[in-house]
Amino acid sequence: MSDDDLLRLENQLCFAVVTAARNVVAVYRPVLEPLGLTHPQYLVMLALWESSPRALGELADELAMEPATLSPLVKRLEAQGRVTRSRRATDERVLDIGLTDEGRALRSDALDVPRRIMASTGLDAAEIARLRDALSRFAGGTTRST
Repeated sequence: MSDDDLLRLENQLCFAVVTAARNVVAVYRPVLEPLGLTHPQYLVMLALWESSPRALGELADELAMEPATLSPLVKRLEAQGRVTRSRRATDERVLDIGLTDEGRALRSDALDVPRRIMASTGLDAAEIARLRDALSRFAGGTTRST
């Protein structure tokens, strides 16, 4: 690859990742809209469906978000009746985020999301797993399900 090719926009990893991220969110938007969730809210719910209640800081770490960014998302989910926020009895500095009955029930509606994303992208589960794993290695993170 020539020096000029190295600086071509289409050869930039950063451009491909940013473009892919924007496109992924666009694919998820119509799938999540009937659930009343934005893409970031969906990520919060996924983490809580795995383990709830969780400290806001722990949740922020897992989602690779700043607590100040996550807090408004959680407040909106609380206003929708999907999560609770409460101070931990043993340490009032810790804000625990838990699921309400409605938040737990939403999980069954969300079970169709991965299939719909595969249909929208034309990728099967194995292709998505390979792509996810490659991105996780690049990001230094762990692998997760669709």
